[in-house]
Amino acid sequence: MSVASTKDLVGEKAPSFCLKNQSNNEVCLDGLLKSGYKFVLLYFYPKDLTPGCTIEAKSFSNAVSEFEKLGVKVVGVSKLGVESKQRFIKKHNLKIELLADEDLGVAKAYRVLKKKKMFGKEVIGISRETFLIDSGSSKIIKHWTKVNPKTHVDEVLVYIATL
Repeated sequence: MSVASTKDLVGEKAPSFCLKNQSNNEVCLDGLLKSGYKFVLLYFYPKDLTPGCTIEAKSFSNAVSEFEKLGVKVVGVSKLGVESKQRFIKKHNLKIELLADEDLGVAKAYRVLKKKKMFGKEVIGISRETFLIDSGSSKIIKHWTKVNPKTHVDEVLVYIATL
């Protein structure tokens, strides 16, 4: 499994994809970009139902109406499948769309597959990163790395409010 290159994608056309969501429906970036929102906020997270990922997902879910007022569609992506997404959403009453990237193809395309330390061992997994995509140009206009799940949503809202 290859690790992401370090080149940032800001200014580039967002890599296209189609993935299954929690309802087992196919969701494609092209459709999201044409759905009437000004922006698509694509956030990558390591794993459903883990502490940090739960904090982040609940924060995005709690702020979904604020994002919608700003013209932003929020979508989360992680490796686990549709059933895991369904459990995650049900357990925490999430109001955001979650996509299953089981083969990690989208994670690779967005260069968020990185080496990480887990229990003293080096593993390759999805890094917690977020991309803001402009629906008009299909380009990535902002990329957040080293995301803190507790403060990230506020940071993103502040940035988008300045656009």
